[in-house]
Amino acid sequence: MKTNHLLLFIFLSIVMYSGLAKADENLFGYVKGAEVLPKGGLEFDQSLTYRDDKKIGSYHAWDSKSELEYGVTDRFNAGAYLRAQAIDTKGIVVDAYIPGDEKYGPRASGVGAEFKYMFLSPAKDDFGLSGYLDLSYNWLDKHSGLDKDSYSAELQLIAQKYFMEGQLVWAGNVGLETTYAKRAPLSAKRAASLPAGFDWPTDNEMEAELIAGTGLSYRFAPNWSVGAETLYESEYETEVGQERWSVFAGPTLHYGSEKFWATLTWFHQLKGDGNPHSAQLDDNLQLIERTQDEIRLKFGIEF
Repeated sequence: MKTNHLLLFIFLSIVMYSGLAKADENLFGYVKGAEVLPKGGLEFDQSLTYRDDKKIGSYHAWDSKSELEYGVTDRFNAGAYLRAQAIDTKGIVVDAYIPGDEKYGPRASGVGAEFKYMFLSPAKDDFGLSGYLDLSYNWLDKHSGLDKDSYSAELQLIAQKYFMEGQLVWAGNVGLETTYAKRAPLSAKRAASLPAGFDWPTDNEMEAELIAGTGLSYRFAPNWSVGAETLYESEYETEVGQERWSVFAGPTLHYGSEKFWATLTWFHQLKGDGNPHSAQLDDNLQLIERTQDEIRLKFGIEF
């Protein structure tokens, strides 16, 4: 069974099994909404993302994020999460980024905390506006699969608007993520297998990323919505300025009931580019730290 068919099967199975949030349900896979859980609300959120295709060799990766979110007040939510990943890459060697083949099953890869404060409610104030903060520590690199300590802080401003009595929903995000990272040295065995002069920097790295996304979702039947979303990301490093950027877009299918929601998104890279002095796999796409396609399944259960 192909991966996209597998995720669709999982999505429909979860929906049919639950029959069970209206408060912080995710209408989109990547773009965030401004709503929060009510005071005392508790929700478990699970995200599974499949990434593949770097135009050379074979690249397949899974990312998992398991989060418990709590409504501290009617405007402020806090959550904690655990990340895990699996990777299978063959025939790809990219100077300073991917040092050859790597394969392993699910491994814990990071932890973090999220905070969201709703300044304006989309339902009560006609226009929703929230601030979002994500603090994380990861010990595995999601691109190469190897050891890499990364400390990140992400800050976003989230807007949301209801139209047609809530049948049509728009959301927009703008944000900045900063990261401090340090790679672990390559093992002697792996280093010996690489081309002469292969560069694997282990100095401290500082990186900033600008994020902008938007999405539109339409409820076409009770509990069911269909939509589309797009995301622009641009990465900057101190020595090279803008290092690379990418634009993804794709359709979204959402199911939401009183205590349960699920969202399935297919994201395809439309355009991307890298600094001419950095490694590139494709002149029209950003495939060093991204893939051509991503499929994300998210669901949440409110207690």
